[in-house]
Amino acid sequence: MGSKAGRAALVLTGGGARAAYQVGVLSAIREIRGRQPGNPFPILCGTSAGGINAVALAVHSTNFNHAVRHLARIWRNFHVGRVYRVDPVALFGSGLRWGAAAFTGWLVHQTPRSLLDNAPLRELLTRVLDYPAIDRAIKAGYLRAISVTASGYSSGESLSFFEGSLDIEPWHRAHRMGVRARLGVDHLMATSALPLVFPAVRINREFFGDGSMRQLAPVSPAIHLGADRILVIGAGRLAEEGRQRAGAYPSPAQIAGHALSSIFLDTLAVDLERLERINQIIGCLNGEQRDAAAGGLRRIETLVISPSRRIDTIAAQYRQEIPPLLAAVLRGIGAMRRDGSTLLSYLLFEPGFIRALMDLGYGDAIARRDEIAAFLDL
Repeated sequence: MGSKAGRAALVLTGGGARAAYQVGVLSAIREIRGRQPGNPFPILCGTSAGGINAVALAVHSTNFNHAVRHLARIWRNFHVGRVYRVDPVALFGSGLRWGAAAFTGWLVHQTPRSLLDNAPLRELLTRVLDYPAIDRAIKAGYLRAISVTASGYSSGESLSFFEGSLDIEPWHRAHRMGVRARLGVDHLMATSALPLVFPAVRINREFFGDGSMRQLAPVSPAIHLGADRILVIGAGRLAEEGRQRAGAYPSPAQIAGHALSSIFLDTLAVDLERLERINQIIGCLNGEQRDAAAGGLRRIETLVISPSRRIDTIAAQYRQEIPPLLAAVLRGIGAMRRDGSTLLSYLLFEPGFIRALMDLGYGDAIARRDEIAAFLDL
């Protein structure tokens, strides 16, 4: 590889089942690189399901090709039941707890933890990921750093837990900070804990939920970890879709889907715009002026790959894959209707939908082969 290879970062955003798109993009990158050894992304940053993908790459960062194949194999064999429980006891139990809290919570002071029980995901992530391998890869020089971001429910701060080279300093900015940690399954369960859907996770003295909440600057951790080039793989379209005429009153699923999309997509678009403006300002300064700026300014090259098709539209095509009992529950809140498919797209961990997203990601990345090759200095 060329001289640019040492400071590239990969940023993987959140999105539940939508993160399968990232695996398709990574499969294309593996093909574009060919049989080159090593790891093209010494800095890895992930949030929510993207954090799980990032750690999966980190534990195999001595061999990027093997890491991507391993990740793709896991995703291609996903079923809803490997992520959260869909048996009658779990679903009816959840409904009873929420109903009891609504009508008698004032009496028994009982607060339900979540709508769904994601214990199967914890078991899977404990079994398939060798977390100590991250430290070994850092010491061997294959990996500079990896961060996983979660949102603190008490502090309201966005915390990026990072494991990396000893020269990397923790950081603290407004409502966001970087904390050195030895990453493990609790960090992954916390970063992917969709609000209300999955339970919060206690790390040290605070409960944490999905890292996309209140993440004002999704690209920032990569910069703090030393990146000068950042490849961002999104899990939703960043372009505006335009206003559409309203039909019936929005269903609970439509409202929930809109809220989740706001959490996962809006801050990324704003952060990328801000980064581009900073790059433009830096381009107007000479070297002496850049060095005199607070902390020193440097241009950050970015490449963003996001879905070329609406993922909620794809989810609607595969809604029949949902297990019958769960489908009945989702139908009650409107998630099985076309206007509720955005919520469905975050929860549909079934092979047809997952493989459709992986194929879309692969195709989108191959269509930008030349840009990716230039970014990786191939």
